[in-house]
Amino acid sequence: MSGEYVKEISAADFVGEVVQRSHDVPVVVDFWAEWCAPCRTLGPLLEKLAGEYAGGFELVKVDVDANQALAQQFGVQGIPYVIAFKGGKPVNQFTGALPEPQIRSFLDSIVPSRLDLMVDEARSAMLDGNDAGAEEILREVLAEKMDHEEAGTTLASLYLSQGDNARALDILAPLSPTAEVEKLRATARLTGAVDADITALTGAVEADPEDDQARLDLGKALAAAAEFEPALDQFLAVVRRKNDRLNEARTAMVDIFEVLGADHPLSLTYRRELANALY
Repeated sequence: MSGEYVKEISAADFVGEVVQRSHDVPVVVDFWAEWCAPCRTLGPLLEKLAGEYAGGFELVKVDVDANQALAQQFGVQGIPYVIAFKGGKPVNQFTGALPEPQIRSFLDSIVPSRLDLMVDEARSAMLDGNDAGAEEILREVLAEKMDHEEAGTTLASLYLSQGDNARALDILAPLSPTAEVEKLRATARLTGAVDADITALTGAVEADPEDDQARLDLGKALAAAAEFEPALDQFLAVVRRKNDRLNEARTAMVDIFEVLGADHPLSLTYRRELANALY
């Protein structure tokens, strides 16, 4: 074993050297043993690639004979067994001494690309207060790859912080509907009425309880102010009337569930109420 990007660890080191370290750089864990012939083929290849990638990932080797409990924890049934960690979590794995082209493909799927590094640069600029510089970098990334999720969600978050919800939604439009993307879309839709006059809208609803548009407007204003429970009450009242405003009210409720998270008490309660009102 050699190289500055390769180390051998024990179970006691695993959290620090793998889980925590993978928040900064991808970590590839090679479960191996001295008696394993395929391990003696794969190990030197992984070490060579670690040097070639020059810090794009770090290689950690774990002797399964000396760390049997750790191997069992990760379900190692055959070796060599390789797991890639990013952000503190395992993201990919393979078993056996794969050919070099397949291993390169495996590594390329976890190592930050040039565009990924540009997103990191933009985030650093934002931390330094240089939002204009960050926006320029992120737009450059998206011009090259319009569905780059990290660039899109970062730029959309920047626009949301500036109150530019329409531009945030435009940036999010080409992205796949991951949990993060859907939460940002919901946030953009919900915070569009941030400047609305809640007192005036409340008065309008009190003056005419059957004015569903006023209820929708009040619900949106309350949601934009993060007053989610009264907002949900307003939307639910519109849903129960089952008229042409139903879909708009239902969508607004689902947006709040997205922002709060599926396990939030309000999400659990009002999702049931919504289902009862619809069916």
